[in-house]
Amino acid sequence: MSEPILTSGELLARFQALDGFLLQHQALWRPRPFYHLRLPWEAELPELAAWLRSRSLEQAQASDSDLFALAAPAPFTELARQAQALSQLGEFPSRDAPARAPNLSVDVPGRKLAQIQAFASHLQFQQQPTHWLDWCSGKGHLGRWLTQADQRLTCLEYDPALIESGSALSKRLGLDAMHLQQDVLAGDCSERLSKEHTPVALHACGDLHVRLLQLASRNGCSQLAVAPCCYNRIASKQYQALSAAAQASALQLSRDDLGLPLSETVTAGARVRRQRDQSMAWRLAFDLLQRQLRGIDEYLPTPSLPSEWLSKPFARFCHDLAALKGVASPGEQDWVTLEASGWQRLAEVRNLELLRNLFRRPLELWLLLDRALYLEEQGYSVSLGTFCDYQLSPRNLLLLAERA
Repeated sequence: MSEPILTSGELLARFQALDGFLLQHQALWRPRPFYHLRLPWEAELPELAAWLRSRSLEQAQASDSDLFALAAPAPFTELARQAQALSQLGEFPSRDAPARAPNLSVDVPGRKLAQIQAFASHLQFQQQPTHWLDWCSGKGHLGRWLTQADQRLTCLEYDPALIESGSALSKRLGLDAMHLQQDVLAGDCSERLSKEHTPVALHACGDLHVRLLQLASRNGCSQLAVAPCCYNRIASKQYQALSAAAQASALQLSRDDLGLPLSETVTAGARVRRQRDQSMAWRLAFDLLQRQLRGIDEYLPTPSLPSEWLSKPFARFCHDLAALKGVASPGEQDWVTLEASGWQRLAEVRNLELLRNLFRRPLELWLLLDRALYLEEQGYSVSLGTFCDYQLSPRNLLLLAERA
């Protein structure tokens, strides 16, 4: 039997269960293996730590795709069972979508189109929308896909080039669509939302989708649909809880913590994965080097680097990164051994991360439920479920809200 979606009346109990689980085990998921040569929890769980450290990079990557089935030493299996139970969420029923003109999919990348189609097919409101509002719309592909002949469309976007391109596409299709330039975080954005709008947002980041929930509820929108993304894209250093339940929680989340749900790469291609692995292995090797050069045994944050850096010889990479961070010149080193140490550390880090990754989905659902409970406080009936397969998008959670 498939899992049910969560609806108003069930949200708070699930939130409180997740809250207790995350609080109880925060010593396991807060520390990031990438930053530490030894994790604080390894002293308490030596058998699990030794087992994870003994495995290869390939084993870590294979295990991450089927995390809950991994037969690791205690307490991994029991934590996996609890995390899986608390993360269970059903898929919204899909409806038969009306036929779409073939040219609607022009200029839409394949994966993006499949996500749009899945999102659209799971929207079921009591009242038929009359005016869609595509929030942070890009070129407006989602809004166009949703809009029927008797409906209107407004697209809000910040980038003028995307607005121009989207407007041209809408005109070519003969749609009643307005593409407006708008910084959705600016004070004047409130004027863009009215009661007649049904706002939709597919993978709007952090502060952007939170702003939509606040303005839509304040301005009387009777229904909305949001699939959030990138919870860590926020202006504040600490997470600002929305609902009364989350505000009362002892769980205080940093921007770093908020990145945990986004740490999987199921949609990345082989070349991107190889590049990411090389970047991480080299940075972990540099971490060993900088600890030695600075005489300080702690992680030194380094910025995201352009992909061209990975085409340099490893020694040049380390020299240039040391210069960028104001670290003393490395001089001559045993570069072959150092690079191999970086790859060995990457294997250990990825395997140690498997324990932390058990809490990815529970934390994401905690964040979604904070949003759902906030909307419930604003008078909405709220449903929470999935709208597509995890392989199509790990950010597959959909929040539907409707006022009577």
